[in-house]
Amino acid sequence: MRPVRNTLRRTDELIAAGLLPHERRAAIERLAARYALAVTPDIAELVDAANPRDPIARQFVPDPAELDTRPIESADPIGDAAHSPLPGIVHRYPDRVLLKPVQVCAAYCRFCFRREKVGRARGLARAQLEDALDYIRMHPEIWEVILSGGDPLVLSPRRLAAIMRALDAIGHVRVVRVHTRLPVLAPGRITSALVRALKTSGKATYVALHANHARELSAKARAACARLIDAGIPMLSQTVLLRGLNDDADTLGELMRALVECRIKPYYLHHADLAPGTSHFRTSLREGQVLMRALRGRVSGLAQPTYVLDIPGGFGKVPVGPGYIDMCAEAGATVEDINGVRHNYRSPD
Repeated sequence: MRPVRNTLRRTDELIAAGLLPHERRAAIERLAARYALAVTPDIAELVDAANPRDPIARQFVPDPAELDTRPIESADPIGDAAHSPLPGIVHRYPDRVLLKPVQVCAAYCRFCFRREKVGRARGLARAQLEDALDYIRMHPEIWEVILSGGDPLVLSPRRLAAIMRALDAIGHVRVVRVHTRLPVLAPGRITSALVRALKTSGKATYVALHANHARELSAKARAACARLIDAGIPMLSQTVLLRGLNDDADTLGELMRALVECRIKPYYLHHADLAPGTSHFRTSLREGQVLMRALRGRVSGLAQPTYVLDIPGGFGKVPVGPGYIDMCAEAGATVEDINGVRHNYRSPD
């Protein structure tokens, strides 16, 4: 594979870099007319072009399978629109809102649940951003603001700092959470200026890293995360369960351990959403539950994420992991241990 110096955004660039075969050109051109394409140099460097099932390539290099759209799939699979009172705001839960100042990413995941939106427009205009901030100011029940998008860390440190200062001035907002892929996609952009921009004087700020495979946590990515954590910003992780990529206990366990070693607490394992053209990535809920059962028996509690489903239609996120307890008719229960052995448990009167 040729060395990549700039972000690859066109089919011909992906072919020239050795990431796509020539025979896929026509199909990928059709795909690129619908969904955004971008592969950063850092991601291209991680791709093992000799492996047709390379976990990095499968996440970022477009595949003709994405042209297969199923009837159950939706352009808005988790119902953002039903909870969006104005551009840039999603208010699904009473005490927290999503603030989406930007609709672009450094690179585009091929399973993205917002793939119909991201990469098509830059983000909120200045007046729209001020309207979104006013909405937060006028709703005292909002305790947490989650910066999402797109990827909010693609903003310049100056623009990011302005948003953080505005949120810092809202008394009822106590927590700011930033969701990002940037430490993996372009770790060099996690600069001291960007880290300073994330700091506030009166809020708890968290950064949630999206990572799906341990190989994403390169030495450069780990160093980028360390810059955030060493500055006093705690980190969480989000992972999407993806067929053929991380849907076995060894692979998922390796990722969760690697995150904990990086001082990043595994937070959510997302069941893949019903986004258009992503059926080849999805597992069944039952497969996810079996996987979580296997993970419980072999990985530290520090490395256990919560397996969740975002219910289609905008009904919210719920845990869907395996159950270990059956309540009995009498005062008591049957509890199953990590080896599948069932035990009687009597509740005190």
